[in-house]
Amino acid sequence: MDKYRNLHKWMIIPMVLMQLGIFMDYWGDFTDNAWSIHIHYWAGSIWYLFLVFQPYYATHGKMSIHRTNGIIGIFVAGGVGIGSLNMMYRDIKLVQISQANPGRFGPFNDWFFYGIAVVEMVMISAFMYAVIKSITQRKDLENHVWWLISTVFIIMLPALGRGIQFVQIVIEGFSPDLNVMTAIYLASFVIIVLTILTAIKYDKLRHPATFLVIAVNLFNCFLEPMGKSRAIQSVLETAIKG
Repeated sequence: MDKYRNLHKWMIIPMVLMQLGIFMDYWGDFTDNAWSIHIHYWAGSIWYLFLVFQPYYATHGKMSIHRTNGIIGIFVAGGVGIGSLNMMYRDIKLVQISQANPGRFGPFNDWFFYGIAVVEMVMISAFMYAVIKSITQRKDLENHVWWLISTVFIIMLPALGRGIQFVQIVIEGFSPDLNVMTAIYLASFVIIVLTILTAIKYDKLRHPATFLVIAVNLFNCFLEPMGKSRAIQSVLETAIKG
């Protein structure tokens, strides 16, 4: 247990990166955000907070609180999953708006929103799988902890990617020629590096959860070809309807 005594401090780093990344995108137009966006943001934020406080309670003699919060955490994880799946409908709506009003979103064309829907589907599936594994292996401390930590890095891309895109737009301007994939590549790289460094620290480099995080973030780098695939577009339009 002493091995994870300072884990809560390390978990503050991805939480801060997540909040900085999403700050302008969420708070910049707070009153214009749809209800689903508010639910999605707060569910994700609370989950990150859980992964800061839970290790602290477990390693500082407060296991009763840890166990109680763990039950509540299942509810929160479900909210993160359902909220993320609900956001996919918003992605398809943005596709339709982009197609009806070419150039409205500048460099963000319809294929980008199709691609986002695909990677979100994979990310949330991996997230829920990791949560379930942490529950089924809750009596095995090493596996329980690492499966939960992996969820942080599995769902970090949307927030971190938006933050990097904001900086990119500030530097290069909101031009139709802006390479929107640059932020995706950079965010994925940062997440993989953070995952590997954390895995090395806790001797989990060869753990299945580590491989899952890396696989998901490498998959995210194929957002553009997937978003431009007519077959994938057709499947998304058929499956996701209002």
